[in-house]
Amino acid sequence: MRLRTVSQARTMSDQSTQIQAVMAALSKVNDPELHRDIVSLNMVQDLRVEAGTARFRLVLTTPACPLKHVFERECQAALVGKIDGITGVEITWDSQVPTDRRLHGRLDTAMRTIIAISSGKGGVGKSTVAVNLAIALAQSGARVGLMDADILGPNIPMMVGLGYGKPRVTEDRKLIPFDVYGIQVMSMGFLTEPGKPLVWRGPMLHGAIRQFFNDVAWDRLDYMIVDLPPGTGDAQLSLAQSVPLTGAVIVTQPQDVATEDAARGLAMFEQVEVPIMGVVENMAGEFFGSGGGEKLAAQTGVPFLGRIPLEARVRIGGDSGKPIVIDSPDSPAGQAFVALASAIAARASVLTLSQMDVIPLNIIS
Repeated sequence: MRLRTVSQARTMSDQSTQIQAVMAALSKVNDPELHRDIVSLNMVQDLRVEAGTARFRLVLTTPACPLKHVFERECQAALVGKIDGITGVEITWDSQVPTDRRLHGRLDTAMRTIIAISSGKGGVGKSTVAVNLAIALAQSGARVGLMDADILGPNIPMMVGLGYGKPRVTEDRKLIPFDVYGIQVMSMGFLTEPGKPLVWRGPMLHGAIRQFFNDVAWDRLDYMIVDLPPGTGDAQLSLAQSVPLTGAVIVTQPQDVATEDAARGLAMFEQVEVPIMGVVENMAGEFFGSGGGEKLAAQTGVPFLGRIPLEARVRIGGDSGKPIVIDSPDSPAGQAFVALASAIAARASVLTLSQMDVIPLNIIS
């Protein structure tokens, strides 16, 4: 009995030493976007070694992460053939979107990230970007809300196929957002008569935007996507004053007249101290040209997030209420929106975690 106990103790000690060696090796693997190692970020969970295979759960900062293959390759390279007895690696994927800590106590609903989608002028496809981005994030496994903050000209209801039905109300008089394509949606278009214009001044817009955050029964959200009206007016300022925005995405067409307006919108957000997540070039192709958005990003020193090609199916999807990431996900534009969702999710994680000096993921609720 004593020999068996000593043998068991030795085996446990060997396993503990092996696990320590594995963790030490994994501490050399960096998240390429956060520029921190995956151990200090507390991304490595439930590590065990069984029959020569290191098994662990890797907690990413977004379910839309496009770098799983990079993590897997780097972990394999760090362990197999480098640690005695380790012949294989088995990773279980998980995610936990970090919370913008400035949102704590500011809203009734738990929202981890608030992203504004903006443009300097109308007609560049900003709402199309907002809708397809929200759905692509939801398809990755995230919990997503889409707020139509274009109070005076709401288009989101038609673009997601909801028409202009009236939302139900909870017992405590909160509006229940519609659920479509895996996202929660609220718009002023659900609360007004179709075709009837709203003629409101700034204070009324400010109040409506605040109500959309506090008087709507949003479920817990990883990402709240806010579709703003074009320009640099009251709605943009009201949103920046109402809630701490994780960042703003600037949508532009490629041509110079569009990028000039987009530059003004970008400068407005910088003036009110809203981080710029980056620039999206929409409708790129032979008709409008290409490269203007990337040039704007380079000139202003912000990231270029992606280019969406001009395709008739994008417009058809918006008119029919079947966005292209639903109707034609394998099309060039559909794939571009999926890539854009990954890029924006990654930027959101970087901006959120940069608020902290020490950023272990398990303390971010």
